[in-house]
Amino acid sequence: MKLGDRSQRMATIAQHHQQTRIQIRNLVQAASAACEDKKGLDTRILELDPIDAGLSDFFLVTSATNDRQAIAIADEIEHRLKTEFGVVPNSVEGRRHGQWILLDYVDFVVHVFLAERRAFYDIERLRKSARPLTPAEFDAELKSALAAKTLAARKKATAKPEPVAAKAKPAAAKAPSKPKTKPAKKSIARKSAVSKAAPKKPAKKAATVKHAPAKKAASKHPAAKKAAAKKPVRKKS
Repeated sequence: MKLGDRSQRMATIAQHHQQTRIQIRNLVQAASAACEDKKGLDTRILELDPIDAGLSDFFLVTSATNDRQAIAIADEIEHRLKTEFGVVPNSVEGRRHGQWILLDYVDFVVHVFLAERRAFYDIERLRKSARPLTPAEFDAELKSALAAKTLAARKKATAKPEPVAAKAKPAAAKAPSKPKTKPAKKSIARKSAVSKAAPKKPAKKAATVKHAPAKKAASKHPAAKKAAAKKPVRKKS
């Protein structure tokens, strides 16, 4: 594989990874909004360390005051992500008891706890390497990521027409080098030379043609006279 092809492939993979991260952030944002709508308490988003995260990138943790509220929060998250994004959880655990409901979306995991269960398990402490974010902080980061993506797309769109313009410039420079008017001048010069030389030739021919018969006629008369003089006169008997 050539170096240029390899660098292009790496850039494509990085761009695809960035787009995937933004899509995941949109899902997490929608899930946290569902928690807020259902009066979830102390909602936190944990951005997991890639080394310790395994297959997931984010943990969404929220608390409920009773099991009915916990089930309502989990149902709202599942319904919203399905209707808005067409995404369903890979697995759901703990819905029956409502004390700790886990929604596994592979790229992120939602944990809906009762307040006492959350304090007991203390999942934030278990993930010390994770970066905790509030929904407002997470939304601000998502907006900045979307703005950076939009700016990169605009730069890419403006950078594409440059090779076309560069190719057009040599063509424009080559165009004047073609001598379009020179053949016309040559043809005019040739025509003028022919037209100047043409009348002279018929004049010379006419002069020679006119004088030639006169000379021949003049030369014929002395020859006739000489022939008549040389002929002997026959005597009559």
